[in-house]
Amino acid sequence: MRRTDPTVLIVVTPALPRLKCYREGAVASSTMLPAVGDGGRGELMKRHMSVKSRQELMDSLRERYRAGSRVGKCRILDEFVAVTGYHRKHAIRLLRLGRVALTAVARARPRRYGDVVAEALLVLWEASDRVCGKRLKALIPTLLDALERHGHLQLDRDVRVQVLSASAATIDRLLVLPRSGSAPRRRRRAGPTTALRRSVPVRTFADWGNPVPGFVEVDLVAHSGERASGSFAQTLTLTDVASGWTECVALVVRDGALVAEALTKLRKTMPFPLRGVDTDNGSEFLNEIVIAYCQDHAIEFTRARPYHKNDQAWVEQKNGSVVRRLVGYRRLEGLAAVGVLARLYDAARLFVNFFQPSFKLASKTRVGARVTKRYHLPATPSARLLASEAVPEGVKDTLRAVAASLDPLRLLDEIRTMQRHLAEIAAGKVPELPASRDPELETFLKSLRTAWQRGEVRPTHAVPSKPSRAWRTRVDPFEHAWPLVRHWLEAEPDRTAKELFHRLQVAQPDTFPDGQIRTLQRRVQEWRTAEARRLILANPSADEFAHDFASTIG
Repeated sequence: MRRTDPTVLIVVTPALPRLKCYREGAVASSTMLPAVGDGGRGELMKRHMSVKSRQELMDSLRERYRAGSRVGKCRILDEFVAVTGYHRKHAIRLLRLGRVALTAVARARPRRYGDVVAEALLVLWEASDRVCGKRLKALIPTLLDALERHGHLQLDRDVRVQVLSASAATIDRLLVLPRSGSAPRRRRRAGPTTALRRSVPVRTFADWGNPVPGFVEVDLVAHSGERASGSFAQTLTLTDVASGWTECVALVVRDGALVAEALTKLRKTMPFPLRGVDTDNGSEFLNEIVIAYCQDHAIEFTRARPYHKNDQAWVEQKNGSVVRRLVGYRRLEGLAAVGVLARLYDAARLFVNFFQPSFKLASKTRVGARVTKRYHLPATPSARLLASEAVPEGVKDTLRAVAASLDPLRLLDEIRTMQRHLAEIAAGKVPELPASRDPELETFLKSLRTAWQRGEVRPTHAVPSKPSRAWRTRVDPFEHAWPLVRHWLEAEPDRTAKELFHRLQVAQPDTFPDGQIRTLQRRVQEWRTAEARRLILANPSADEFAHDFASTIG
């Protein structure tokens, strides 16, 4: 039997025809498109045709396309596609159905942070003396631990996690309503100059580099109010360039001997040795007493350039964020005011240096007229000292012990009490210096949740209330017509002010223009309020009503 090789039969079929949406060789009419060989101007027309023009062209061609024959539809479609650049299938849908208006479906974004988190952030914001969201974000771990350690705040585990994970932008967004009532800031004037500046070397803002803790900038803040005449209190502000540690000393007057005494006091309380002092050109600094004091104690003494406040940017910033924020701009004079200021700064120095994070410039680059600044993460001055290698371990242990013992709410309550006494002194009263006390912190803690509703809570920044105006600034247009309107209201109390105004225009034509309807609405509202109050006061009291009700049941 002969074997034959099996054969393999391969059947080759032609490829399926590919459907094309564009007709080959189709050219639009010469009246609508540029001629062939126009250098690509037809493509430019398609690219530069606006959406509104395409819509108008579609609206004008739709009726002709629907009523045309097959050949006419193809010609219209060729022209429409060539002009607009639409896909042919898309153009067919547009000419058949028109543009379908899509209704946007609003997707409700799930709320991640509820009212409990917002209330907790509100308490922390008030306890931090209303710092911004970026600074509060860096402060929350320290402040929350301190409040929980002293039993002022207890949060659920989930709420605590959300509070710690909230970003600075989220914190600002949740505090928009409470923050809307804060008072705006003001700026201070430049200080005077002195003839002794030539004997002291100049240090500019670019000469600092990265100094170790102990090189400070010093400035005076005048509490003169609206007039600079006479004698008034001063605040000596000292700011460490490396850490931002800030100290404030109240002075009775501006005097070089008092500045030297203040430096002696601060050298005993600061957690680092005083290595260098940079001041402005005021005579309270550039004098023989202060210069000799710095030479005797091996303190480097420098000054800023005249009329260049940015040379003392560190202390100038603290003048606003610490001194003016605490004391305000009112006039303070006398020993009583200085005594209250001293008590205020004793509490504020701990609150600011342990519970007030601040920014520190990391780099600044200039490209043309544009300046880009980069900052380190916000940190408290005590945290920067703990991270510094130039601070001895013994000093760091002391800082940690002090931070663990501080109660931020107790400090803040002391600050508010002293601010209240300063406001009374500025108003002309002379209260006695209050003795140290143990405040009712529970009441103070409860007030933090609603303090934002009262607007400005710092007594030194409270704006005096204006007396209510009881006179009119213009003639009442409804003075003679009001008896008639009141008669209509008494007859038909449900009538709106707009209906009464139109009725009055008909009764007295050419007397009341349409722009006076708001005045009548206010008068009608006042009348309704007065009538409601009269009806309420005319009713029996609640006790009499309850007695009558009980006797009826009995």
